[in-house]
Amino acid sequence: MPTFVTHQVVNQVPPLWDYCLYDTDAVLREGVVREGAAVHQESLHEHGTWLGREAVQHAAAQANRHPPALAAYDATGHRIDRVDFHPAWHLLLGGIVERGLHSAAWEDTRPGAHVARAAAYLMQGQVEAGTLCPATMTFAAVPLLHGEPAGALDFARDWLPRLHARRYDPADAPVERKQGVLLGMGLTEKQGGSDLRAVATEARPVGTPGRGQPYLLTGHKWFYSVPHADAHLVLARTDEGPGCFFVPRWIPEHGRNAIRLRRLKDKLGNRSNASAEVEFEEAWGVMVQEPGRGLACLLEMAAITRLDCATASAALLRQGLVQAMHHASHRHAFGKPLLAQPLMRVVLADLALESEAALALCLRLARAMDERQGTAARILARLGTPAAKLWVCKRAIPMLAEAMEVCGGNGYVEDGPMPRLYREAPVNSIWEGSGNIMALDVPRALQREPGAREALMAELRPAASGNAAYAAALQAWWRAIDRAVEQPEQARALTAGLARLWQAALLLQHAPHAVGDAYVRTRLTERAGVCGENLGLADADALLPRAWPAIC
Repeated sequence: MPTFVTHQVVNQVPPLWDYCLYDTDAVLREGVVREGAAVHQESLHEHGTWLGREAVQHAAAQANRHPPALAAYDATGHRIDRVDFHPAWHLLLGGIVERGLHSAAWEDTRPGAHVARAAAYLMQGQVEAGTLCPATMTFAAVPLLHGEPAGALDFARDWLPRLHARRYDPADAPVERKQGVLLGMGLTEKQGGSDLRAVATEARPVGTPGRGQPYLLTGHKWFYSVPHADAHLVLARTDEGPGCFFVPRWIPEHGRNAIRLRRLKDKLGNRSNASAEVEFEEAWGVMVQEPGRGLACLLEMAAITRLDCATASAALLRQGLVQAMHHASHRHAFGKPLLAQPLMRVVLADLALESEAALALCLRLARAMDERQGTAARILARLGTPAAKLWVCKRAIPMLAEAMEVCGGNGYVEDGPMPRLYREAPVNSIWEGSGNIMALDVPRALQREPGAREALMAELRPAASGNAAYAAALQAWWRAIDRAVEQPEQARALTAGLARLWQAALLLQHAPHAVGDAYVRTRLTERAGVCGENLGLADADALLPRAWPAIC
């Protein structure tokens, strides 16, 4: 019987793997050097090469197709409250820990440690975003534990060495039997949401109250981040006000803690990562920081987690752009590659412009983290982080829809990464403070932080000398500050405006002239339209070779 063949497969796009995410990103490499992290380039090349391997890309897909499962009891009926993961999750999280994204920047004395970590985080988020959550939660918690006195727990002896270890250890065991540990957080409750002052969980001292002393916690958390972590920082009420408590999975010398995982959240995206609802049945925990300062210290940590949210969205933007560029350079329509079609070029150029601007702002804020001992750097991080989180996270959602559309029907099916990227995008706007929380934070800081306006003007003014349109937009925004302070409904416009101005300033000063000019024209002075509406072929010629050198 003859072989029955109806057609040959032609004009399909090969999968994108076995490439280096760092070497193929000229904008990222420029930013790493510009923001003071040149010494880290070798490790970033190694990380980008590992992430681009076919096996790692396959693991990212598998970790999301096989989400975690709750094992509340063992075979004999004992409570274990364990979360079980697919092996792909462990491979990916192991790579994160091995490269120190969870803690290394806090002890790395070389220049640009936080910038390098942001660059590595941005590459990691392009491949798989769920595993970023344990890295972020641990990273934000580590500085809080430095300097904590020995009390009911000895953090310097037992916890910090394992938090800084580069060994991923998924075992559910007491800290003394672990090679490395990860941390999570428990803040949000049913009745409170973003209003953390409405916390209902109660903490009662076992004996003498105060810092370093043991308490028993009773209550619940509606979103418990990284429920499989070795310990959590938990917000709870005390007689002195909200307190911050370090709650380990295992009580020293007493077995499992009374932390009950009731169910795992069934989320739109972020499928590889577990989020849980929990109840504390007199769970054992130790107060960190001073009594009544729980809310203040956890909000300090939020500046770190919020910058990671913005960086994660920049990662999604970048990978959406890369997938769209790869598709357009291989797919032909009407006799030529999609990339050669004029209208497609301006759409891709708009995606590239958004991605470059997001990356530039995130790396600039990471440098402020490196320089955080300085007053101006601290203020810039305080103002820029909520602005970046609001704007970059919001922009990622429609831009990823455009990138998916470039890939056509193949971009819409689960065989490729685009659906996962698109589902992932909204979470960064929601977690760690919604858009309205971010918007209100900027005018509050401008009003209350001494020297805030001076530090911000020093950052933004230099770009005005070479671009009249930018200078006019900066003056208009500056006049709007006091109005937004008095009228909270103006806060979104003010905060989004700050993000756009800051991105424009960075591109005007550090990118080719055509790039900065295109950003000012399309984001500051013209009406926002559909993707590609306000760009021309000259803009595309300037932007596309920077975005994906494989097409040059």
